[in-house]
Amino acid sequence: MSKPQLPQGTRDFNAAVVQRRQYIFDTIRTVFELYGFQPLETPAMENLDTLLGKYGEEGDKLIFKILNNGLDHPSKLEQATEGFQKILAGKSTKDITERALRYDLTIPFARYVAMNHAQLTLPFKRYQIQPVWRADRPQKGRYREFYQCDCDIVGTRSLLNEAELLHIYSQVFSRLGLEVEIQINHRSILGALANSCGGAEYLTAITTAIDKLDKIGLEKVQAELATAGISDTAINLISEYLQIEGSHAEKMQLLGKITNQHPLMQAGEQDLNFLHSFAPWPTGISVVTNLTLARGLNYYTGTILEVKALNASMGSIGGGGRYDDLTGLFDVPGIPGVGISFGVDRIYDVLEQLNLFPAAVETGTAVIFFNLGEAESRTAFTAMQTLRNEGVRCEIYPDASKLDKQFKYADKKSIPYAIIIGSEEIQQGICKIKRLGTGEQQTMQLSQLSASLFR
Repeated sequence: MSKPQLPQGTRDFNAAVVQRRQYIFDTIRTVFELYGFQPLETPAMENLDTLLGKYGEEGDKLIFKILNNGLDHPSKLEQATEGFQKILAGKSTKDITERALRYDLTIPFARYVAMNHAQLTLPFKRYQIQPVWRADRPQKGRYREFYQCDCDIVGTRSLLNEAELLHIYSQVFSRLGLEVEIQINHRSILGALANSCGGAEYLTAITTAIDKLDKIGLEKVQAELATAGISDTAINLISEYLQIEGSHAEKMQLLGKITNQHPLMQAGEQDLNFLHSFAPWPTGISVVTNLTLARGLNYYTGTILEVKALNASMGSIGGGGRYDDLTGLFDVPGIPGVGISFGVDRIYDVLEQLNLFPAAVETGTAVIFFNLGEAESRTAFTAMQTLRNEGVRCEIYPDASKLDKQFKYADKKSIPYAIIIGSEEIQQGICKIKRLGTGEQQTMQLSQLSASLFR
């Protein structure tokens, strides 16, 4: 029998990790609800047609497709063989696959809105905390199965929504004690750049290449732009754009020269100016304009956002933006939206790297009742239930083993208190409470056991 292994890019989580992750989830959920967002869940899988073509060519390659069932049936073999030949040629076919695991939470949300918009109260504010899957190459901070925490607002074009999302980011990371830089840019600015490079038809090629700048560097970005048919003159202009530095105002001034004050550039600048007016931000949180931010997903139309942790070696830990016609992909046009996402797995890695998890996050059993026999364990069980009803985390050792074994069990689980009830204690109606870290022990009446003793 082969040794059991996990699929690449997936992980098991022990109790300590689950509790730390829950701390992140609870922090994010609390802030979401503080801002009036309501929960939503969608299926793990979607129809393949729902997902394909929504993430750009690069994103489509990372979608986990699900094989149709029944392909091993004799009547399906010939059909399946032809289907696999299409798959090997880089095409999709319903003969082989009609469904896929969700790539993110945004497109499933857009599909939900498109299907239910007549019943929704607009503006509709939802949050969603669920796993997503990507057929990516596993590496540090990049997994094939990971959680996203999204919040989105649809049914309004007000920039107040973007301002609120910036403050949601700032509040969550402030509560987590994590210093971050929230980077913002605007697709209209990128559109102005594309127009200055020959036309709007170059926007996708330009944003896809720019989106890789941090990973592959300027030279390889230039090479990819050339492969996409961008002229040398335009590549030089894009390179100049990517090297703009300074304050927000200084960047806008230099950008105006590069784009000749294109109307799209002016529209993007106006929106970014509005968002910067919502400063100040909590200590350790900054909001900066980053013109190299592209967010290579095709559905963004306005403000785009990304979050980088300071003092940590990690890529982005959050991102999002405005998508004014995402539901139009499902034949329901005219419902604008904007949203952000938290990369919980990367946030976890950063908090662990910087030792920022509070000690109280890892909660376990507070009290163990030792098992000294059948009658004794019944008395202990009754006392244990009394404490549980008062909110004390308790357990009883299941077997009447030697005390040494039970002490070792409690020590390995870092249980702070042990309660001992033997035959003599039952006769006297008492129990012994031992603080395992110090060895300190006290005797008290069973009737006086209460939660206050263990706080």
